[in-house]
Amino acid sequence: MCSSDLAEPELAAKARWVISTQLIISVIVAAVFLFKDTWQSVAALYGGFASICITTLLLWGIKRATEAAKENPGKSMRILYVGAVQRFLLVLGLLAMGIALFKLNPIAMCVGFALAQLSYLIGSRFKGA
Repeated sequence: MCSSDLAEPELAAKARWVISTQLIISVIVAAVFLFKDTWQSVAALYGGFASICITTLLLWGIKRATEAAKENPGKSMRILYVGAVQRFLLVLGLLAMGIALFKLNPIAMCVGFALAQLSYLIGSRFKGA
């Protein structure tokens, strides 16, 4: 049994923990914005959703890179670099779409996104401890 085979269930558990943390924080932020305005609450949820999307894309990329590393470490690095560019473009696209297409409040959306990202950092640090 390979050491990466042992790490996969641990990575999956940590991923569920991080995404759950992001989801909980996003709902809390949306609830706080609900006291001001319903649309600000929706914007905060949308920002949290964008953060969860890029976290999911990151975890999928890590899984693909881990599998590729068994055959070719160079391919693994390319997968990670391309994934970083994809996540950056996805964030730009989702936030721009939220502002331009859905006419969401930019401040509430960015606060929802930023706090969900902060909860990603906190969740990823404390699950392994």
